[in-house]
Amino acid sequence: MRELSVPKISKWPFFVADAVLLALAVFIFCQATGPLNTEQMIAAAACVMVGAAFGAWPFVLDYRAATKLAETEALTSVVAQVENIEIVAKRIADATAQWQTVNDSAEKTNVAAKQIADRMAVEAKEFTEFMTRANDTEKATLRLETEKLRRVEGESLQVIVRVFDNIFSLHASAMRSGNPKLAEQVSQFVNACRDAARRIGLMPYLAAPDEIFDPLRHQTVDAKVPAAGAVITDTLGVGYTYQGQMLRPAIVQVREAGMEPAPTGVPADEENELPLNEF
Repeated sequence: MRELSVPKISKWPFFVADAVLLALAVFIFCQATGPLNTEQMIAAAACVMVGAAFGAWPFVLDYRAATKLAETEALTSVVAQVENIEIVAKRIADATAQWQTVNDSAEKTNVAAKQIADRMAVEAKEFTEFMTRANDTEKATLRLETEKLRRVEGESLQVIVRVFDNIFSLHASAMRSGNPKLAEQVSQFVNACRDAARRIGLMPYLAAPDEIFDPLRHQTVDAKVPAAGAVITDTLGVGYTYQGQMLRPAIVQVREAGMEPAPTGVPADEENELPLNEF
């Protein structure tokens, strides 16, 4: 589109007229021999005002021309925009038709997706119910197997404890036999058994002589709890812990607090013949 330009108006004629009128006003002022009378003042003022009007008139004409040019350009731009709007409207109509087609396809796809989702929900529910039943069955089976294993473990530990009780009796008999060689061999056997028991978490322990009775670690033969402050005099059965948990308290013989130890007639070198570190 061709660009419009503002027409140029020659300003020098207006400037010449302005200069002539101003010169006329000066001439009127200079021709007066005294104070200016009313006619002379009016004439001089009119010359100045008309001259000023002539000086400003070309700029007014330029402004009017520029304004008309701007209006023309704006009108031209509006016409072009209207043409563009018609093109855009046609494209919008085409896009609307395409969108309607896509919308119909989307609705069909949405219906199909909803049907698939419903089927998947039903299948997921059935699968969840199946897994729940299978999980319950598996849990019941595992619980049964765990109980069996714990029962077998408990029975095995009881067997091992009985074996260790017999080993304890054997060790005590060897220590009382007065045969150092036999006592040493039995002690080595006891140490080997103790190391094997430690590997599975089974720890035997003895009560130290004159140790204060502890109901959590010790037990009397009749399973009665003695008075507070009772002192252990002898270990009749070894205590055991399994993996840090109490399996069986040590079976001990006690005397009440303040009582003197009863004479046993056992030589001094045979007392405490089963120290804690021997088993």
